[in-house]
Amino acid sequence: MSRIRRLGVVMDPIESIQPKKDSTLAMLLAAQRRGWELTYFRQQDLAVLDGAALGRGRRIEVQDDNEAWFELGTEWQGHLEELDVVLMRKDPPFDMEYIYTTYILELAEHRGLLVVNRPASLRDINEKAYTAWFPQCTPACLISRSRHDLRAFLEEQGKVVLKPLDGMGGKSIFVVGRTDPNTNVILETLTEDGTRYALAQRYIPEISDGDKRILLIDGKPEPYALARIPGPGESRGNLVVGARGVGRELTPRDRWICGEVGPVLKRMGVMFAGLDVIGDYLTEINVTSPTGIRELDRAFDVDIAGSLMEAIEARLSG
Repeated sequence: MSRIRRLGVVMDPIESIQPKKDSTLAMLLAAQRRGWELTYFRQQDLAVLDGAALGRGRRIEVQDDNEAWFELGTEWQGHLEELDVVLMRKDPPFDMEYIYTTYILELAEHRGLLVVNRPASLRDINEKAYTAWFPQCTPACLISRSRHDLRAFLEEQGKVVLKPLDGMGGKSIFVVGRTDPNTNVILETLTEDGTRYALAQRYIPEISDGDKRILLIDGKPEPYALARIPGPGESRGNLVVGARGVGRELTPRDRWICGEVGPVLKRMGVMFAGLDVIGDYLTEINVTSPTGIRELDRAFDVDIAGSLMEAIEARLSG
């Protein structure tokens, strides 16, 4: 009989999540169903002493209950590598505190801990900028601080989406046409007068049919995507700003994009990722804390988090 696995999770305060849609809770439920022991950490529960990564967390039990989804147990403290695996599921902002947390987790990784996703890759893969490694999959894109160059790109493309490189949840995303009178102030704001990089992507009109979130486990796509369809008067396909989620089977083009990106992510130690695809084009690569598990599980009666736990078990046993 295989021994009981010990799983830790670093996340935002668990009392603040929305259990009906929270992918981290889905992961914890899947691990608990396998009899794994769960330990809950926040960022402030991690530390380094004489080169060793330490944690002071709490044992936790979880329930699929929208009113009472967790119960904290006894304190756990020790070297992080005493656990088998730690899920790094802290939501952005991707700030220096996030980076410091990846340093602590990487110390434990060097001592044998499996961290999902690999700390170095969490630092290296910016969700907007890393699409530039796959230009064959993306719409025309420009990353620049120069308002002149961004304006010229807009003139060339006719209509673009402008984003900060460190945004999340649809914040500070603008759709701009050639004649938009607000263009200059938008560019000034996003680049902070030329001191910060911004991303411009050619506008993809298929956004009206949804911004598809495709989930990859160990480089391989799940067979269904969550198409997030913008609400009335919106151009953003983000659930937190009112988009409607609809499950869909992957298209041949979706699978081709996954075939281009997935093996690279697997080599980089990214066991769980979310690709954002609009129409035929890759627009973002999400590796920090991708969501969409619970919506797809309900739509297609699948167990995506369970598949992730199987992949983790295979990695631990290998």
